[in-house]
Amino acid sequence: MPIGVPKVPFRSPGEEDASWVDINRLYRERLLFLGQEVDSEISNQLIGLMIYLSMEDDTQDLYLFINSPGGWVIPGVAIYDTMQFVQPDIHTICMGSAASMGSFILVGGEITKRLAFPHARVMIHQPAGSFSEVATGEFILEVGELLKLRETLTRVYVQRTGKPLWVVSEDMERDVFMSATEAQAYGIVDLVAVE
Repeated sequence: MPIGVPKVPFRSPGEEDASWVDINRLYRERLLFLGQEVDSEISNQLIGLMIYLSMEDDTQDLYLFINSPGGWVIPGVAIYDTMQFVQPDIHTICMGSAASMGSFILVGGEITKRLAFPHARVMIHQPAGSFSEVATGEFILEVGELLKLRETLTRVYVQRTGKPLWVVSEDMERDVFMSATEAQAYGIVDLVAVE
């Protein structure tokens, strides 16, 4: 086994003992993981896997496990758009935390198939930009783009949670942290796993 290839214990249905398998085996079982900050690299990997697995069999659901502090907006929106595009339903499961872009991807799972573990934390807020050392003209353009992104994210949260626009807009003004049950009441997840 090459150094750096992660292996995990996995027990196939009907087998008594687990065997050590590489992560690719989990992909074949249609289990995907977002366990880091959202950036272009992980976004492209997840998008590629979702499209490949969808082409391989568009009747079997996919499962996306999320433990992410958030990250870049555009790669996160790309993951969300792909989740809406592929034919299989995508179950989203929050384990640990789904903050910022992580919560946006979490809410993008198939409605009725979004789950949080009992001690999971969810956080929503507006997208942020970094405007240090930019010229005034560029600053105005970036603020305009940031406002468009905020509007897009807000519309998605409104559509997928069923909350009124004014509630989501107000909540996105600051960091709003939620327990699993609070995220369920908000409409970000549909179920809280039992211990």
